Amino acid sequence: MADDLSGAAEAALALRSSSVHLARFAQESGVVDLDLRQASPEVARAAVRAVAGGSAPLFLKIDSLLRGNVAAMVRGIRDVRDGLVVCTPALPVAGRTTVRGRVVFAGAPPGPGEHRPDTVAEALGDLPMSFVDLHAVRSAALPEFLAQIARAGEIAVCDAETDADLDLLAAAARPFPGVAAVGSAGLAAAFGRQVPPASGSVRDPGPAPVLVVVGSAEPSARRQVELLAADGVPVVEVDPETLDDVTVDLTGGRAVLTVRPGPVDPARARALTAHLATTVQKLPPGVRLALTGGETARRVLEALGVTRLDLLGQVHPGAVHSRTDTGIEVVTRPGSHGGQDSLLAITRHLRQTPAPGGPVSSTLPVIAVTMGDGAGIGPEVIVGALADPVVYERCRPVVIGDARRLREAAALLGLAVEVVPVDSPAEARFERGRIDVVDLGLLPADLPWGKLSPVAGEAAYQYVRVASELAVAGAVQAICTAPLNKEALHAAGHLYPGHTELLAALTGTEEVSMMLSTPKVKVIHVTTHIGLIDAIARIEPGLVERTVRRGYEAMRGSGVAAPVIGVCAINPHAGENGLFGAGEEAEKIEPALEKLRADGIDARGPLPADTAFFLAGRGDYDLIVAMYHDQGHGPVKVLGIEAGVNITVGLPVIRTSVDHGTAFDIAGTGTAEVGSMIEALRQAAELAPVSVS
Repeated sequence: MADDLSGAAEAALALRSSSVHLARFAQESGVVDLDLRQASPEVARAAVRAVAGGSAPLFLKIDSLLRGNVAAMVRGIRDVRDGLVVCTPALPVAGRTTVRGRVVFAGAPPGPGEHRPDTVAEALGDLPMSFVDLHAVRSAALPEFLAQIARAGEIAVCDAETDADLDLLAAAARPFPGVAAVGSAGLAAAFGRQVPPASGSVRDPGPAPVLVVVGSAEPSARRQVELLAADGVPVVEVDPETLDDVTVDLTGGRAVLTVRPGPVDPARARALTAHLATTVQKLPPGVRLALTGGETARRVLEALGVTRLDLLGQVHPGAVHSRTDTGIEVVTRPGSHGGQDSLLAITRHLRQTPAPGGPVSSTLPVIAVTMGDGAGIGPEVIVGALADPVVYERCRPVVIGDARRLREAAALLGLAVEVVPVDSPAEARFERGRIDVVDLGLLPADLPWGKLSPVAGEAAYQYVRVASELAVAGAVQAICTAPLNKEALHAAGHLYPGHTELLAALTGTEEVSMMLSTPKVKVIHVTTHIGLIDAIARIEPGLVERTVRRGYEAMRGSGVAAPVIGVCAINPHAGENGLFGAGEEAEKIEPALEKLRADGIDARGPLPADTAFFLAGRGDYDLIVAMYHDQGHGPVKVLGIEAGVNITVGLPVIRTSVDHGTAFDIAGTGTAEVGSMIEALRQAAELAPVSVS
């Protein structure tokens, strides 16, 4: 159940339910929109109590920003259930995590609006609770921790930074009798990944006009509307004060109905939403709808006599495509979700009408996923990641590798996915449950798992070569690499220290940088795969300056408008005014920082490395510049290796990678962790340019 319609649709899709019911007190299995965002706490508690009884697993979808009647709804659960209740609002796909019970945003938090609690404890009020930190979430003892909390009659408030953390929570909580989970669509998706996918509904492929209804005047919504207007879509505005009648013209196939810019009196918000619904009600039948905001979506669909949504798919995270029980195709989306091109992607999706279970949105970037060393865990983490339908909500992946080896990996993992060879990305179908692979067929059938092999090293090189050629030609928008083994690569005659240098050579790039990215800290390296003495000799002001600039541009490209950059020193204590070292900071780093600051780049330092990473871990810096390999890698692997991603900065194409090796010791056992590959694909999709085909 959920407290608003867009949230209910998100949760239903994540939980692989087939429909959403709009009746507030419906006593049905499946997903119910209780329509409680604007209700009083007393009404919210009673509504939840009416449907929360029984012993079947229960999921309460709450807002990831903790808005609404969170405490009252959880009280409603507690009125009729005494089993385990787990709670986390974390939504990693939207850059929202939960750390020490606090909602943390990647980049700037959403704009001003209704009151949002800063912590889960504030949202739950005086309900008894116990906190489960990240260490406990990632511990093998998590089920016992949850059992202790359940026996104490408390709510388990759990931290989570990544989808992998949410998967651990779902796996630990699901076996508890009568478990109730309270969280965002991210937690719902984690529970949904534990059950097999359902087949989609049949859609009408014919064209139809599309109306976008935006019931918000917030700046982010306005920017999305402006992008639609720039694409030639007429925009009709309603004055929130006068609520004058307006006419919507759909002769061009698309239109936007929205609110005139300016402040909206909260007391008139419900009347404004009702007016928008009445306007839509006057349109002729056959119009497809894109509805932003749960309140707006609910009122419009009620005006049209809708009582149920049958789910068809998802355009992007949060934007759920459904067909109503009255035959209308509709995409619902929370008002705060999606990038600037969200509404543009939704309208194009509704106009193009791809078949359900078939190709995903053609606005998503195509990503070449190289298989890495076939004797390592690369095939397993690729198959495990691409079996997750969430990946196809972010990108269109095509593997460059060996189809037979991927099928072997799928069998090891017990996954019923179809591995289909294609000649090029243009032939890929990008369907959930299907893995498209440009099959180079370079591995022998008897290649052992976990053994060094020059044949596998040669194949790994060829996968990267083909992917780089596709990227340079524009056939893919990004590359995501599974790990290769450097010794095997060298045994095959390709003397590169790793992916970073190999891709630089293949693309004709003179200088690139390695950036490691985790939810907690991002690090770019001035030097990487060379000895420490050689690294110190190589560091000079020009290299430091160029490295910082590459990191600065990468951070801006990922949405950080004014990155704050901490630059590490070379020596302990930053040289302690000449007590340690030979003045390397003054000679090699400070001249670069002076030039960068003169150009308006907020680069601070040189900083003692231990201080820099401590400050970055608490959020003071957006990016840390490490002078050499282990100075950056050590802290990153302590702070977030499970979700670590390696990004090559400075290439003419986007490239991300998992932040782990080939793991020969566990290759072929089906136990490799796929979270880093999922995160690498997410970041590749986030950084890649939008593709419209």
